[in-house]
Amino acid sequence: MKLEFKNSLSIKLLRIVLLSALVVGGVLGCAQIVFDAYLTRQAVDEDAKQILNMFRDPSTQALYSLDREMAMQVIEGLFKDDALHKASIGHPNEAVLAEKTRPLQQTSSRWLTDFILGQERSFNTPLVGSGPDREYYGDLSITLDTATYGQGFLTNAGVLLLSGVLRALLMSLVLYLIYHWLLTKPLSKMIQHLTSINPDHPSEHLIPQLKGHESNELGVWVNTANQLLASIERNAHLRHEAESSLLRMAQYDFLTGLPNRQQLQSQLSKILIESGRSQRRVAVLCVGLDDFKGINEQFGYQTGDQLLQALTDRLRAHSGSLGALARLGGDQFALVQAHIEQPYEAAELAQGILDDLETTFSVDQQNIRLRATIGITLYPEDGDTSEQLLQKAEQTMTLAKSRSRNRYQFYIASVDREMRRRRELEKDLRDALLRNQLYLVYQPQIRYSDHRVVGVEALLRWQHPEHGMIPPDLFIPLAEANASIIDIGEWALDQACCQLRDWHDQGFTDLRMAVNLSTVQLHHAELPRVVNNLLQMYRLPPGSLELEVTETSLMEDISTAAQHLLSLRRSGALIAIDDFGTGYSSLSYLKSLPLDKIKIDKSFVQDLIDDDDDATIVRAIIQLGKSLGMQVIAEGVETLEQETYVISEGCHEGQGYLYSKPLGARELGAYLKQAQRNNALNM
Repeated sequence: MKLEFKNSLSIKLLRIVLLSALVVGGVLGCAQIVFDAYLTRQAVDEDAKQILNMFRDPSTQALYSLDREMAMQVIEGLFKDDALHKASIGHPNEAVLAEKTRPLQQTSSRWLTDFILGQERSFNTPLVGSGPDREYYGDLSITLDTATYGQGFLTNAGVLLLSGVLRALLMSLVLYLIYHWLLTKPLSKMIQHLTSINPDHPSEHLIPQLKGHESNELGVWVNTANQLLASIERNAHLRHEAESSLLRMAQYDFLTGLPNRQQLQSQLSKILIESGRSQRRVAVLCVGLDDFKGINEQFGYQTGDQLLQALTDRLRAHSGSLGALARLGGDQFALVQAHIEQPYEAAELAQGILDDLETTFSVDQQNIRLRATIGITLYPEDGDTSEQLLQKAEQTMTLAKSRSRNRYQFYIASVDREMRRRRELEKDLRDALLRNQLYLVYQPQIRYSDHRVVGVEALLRWQHPEHGMIPPDLFIPLAEANASIIDIGEWALDQACCQLRDWHDQGFTDLRMAVNLSTVQLHHAELPRVVNNLLQMYRLPPGSLELEVTETSLMEDISTAAQHLLSLRRSGALIAIDDFGTGYSSLSYLKSLPLDKIKIDKSFVQDLIDDDDDATIVRAIIQLGKSLGMQVIAEGVETLEQETYVISEGCHEGQGYLYSKPLGARELGAYLKQAQRNNALNM
């Protein structure tokens, strides 16, 4: 790159230095001229003083003797000085003894000198006798023309200005040469060397050290630049290595070393092309671990990572029958089975994987068992692209988890319809509350000691304008997924408390209201404040509101759940654990949670007469609750035999269709009144 002369640093420095020198020289010259003007005025005063002293005695003699001729001789003597403009001898109160005036000198610069020095300057000296009385005779007065002094002043001023300019020019030239020799010339050499550097290998051509500049800033700059060039080459090498590593990371999972989704799609596309030519099937299996989140929270994320690595090793054991194996992310894996004849081959592979998981994993001296759900799609029946097959396999796996876990399921056409319906319902659910499509029904809870209605459970319902009644087990997970459960839950709590207040005003003062809390609500920081405000607003006594939480929601994070339950307890609410017995490892944590009631899941109650295992579980739960000082309520009581059994085992309360189906507020009010009348007759 050739540098233009006008942009040269030397030229810019010359301009700046010259301008600075001229400004400084001009300021100093003006100051000198002002001082010279002062000196010139002082010279006028000195000359006038000398002239008066010189002619004072003869003037005194002439005035004393009133000798006019002698006085004129004195005046003529004064006028021998070219600067004298006017002179007079005389007494102020008498006629002038002698005087003379000469015209002012006419010069071209008079306008300037008159401005600086004045046009004329007048002086006088008193004429007194020499005796002891020193008698006053009169004055000797003179007026000097400043033109003569002005010419000398202007000459000196011109010399000062000219010398100042010449000094500025000389200094500028000297400084320019110094800057050029010490700065710009070395910089030009450095630029020449920089232009010859190879960008791909910058350290091959280092900048040579400048002679005489080894220890100053330029020498330091050269050393620094050479170090930078070497560093650039090292970093370029490291960058190339990092790019290679990133390319691998973009294609392979860091934890397991398996191909990721992007790489799997590339591999699967090639497999599909080959299978299309040979007219063979391809199976895509999406493996999703069941409740892996709970394992991470229970054992730690480090253990979870080790489990994923161990699982990868087990999946690799099936590599003989696999065309590809990849980790899709999180706890999801994908397996591709190429060139199969019949779908049962994919089923055998899936079942083999599930069977392998029956063997526990030993990690950090702990035996952990994994379970998985597998979704399967087939080529060409379910799709003809890698993206379609993977997407449908994941959909199938997700749907299978929502129905039942630890199994495999093939993709069917209804999957798309169901997933589409779920998305539509999720969209409609956002506006369901505003459109008054949600409402509450209530199911009574019976105390077995006296068969009185002591509580009701509020159950949420959704009447869809097109699809009719939507079951809660379908729309509640949707509400939790899109976070609308917070607003819906607060609305349900408000409606339930308002209705309970109405029933208390009707005389059912001992009635208790049970309301279900979702997992999202339980972990919402504002829930205790909402509950406390509702109890105060509707003037409900402490213990009249019972909040039901599921066992699975508590197991996600025991410590956090315990803190939230304590906060709800302090707000005045009772806490009940719902669907107890359907989770895992809950018994070991039960005593650490602030719970008031255990609710036996209806799945155990419904079959306890015919299933000894269910009966044993129900008996154990009742005994556990009693030992911990908790109330126990049986859910789903539908027959007298079921009621008789749970009462015989010591269950405190029951709920189910044996007593009543869920009713609207008006119908349940009538039910309460009828139950009150029946109790009065039985007494």
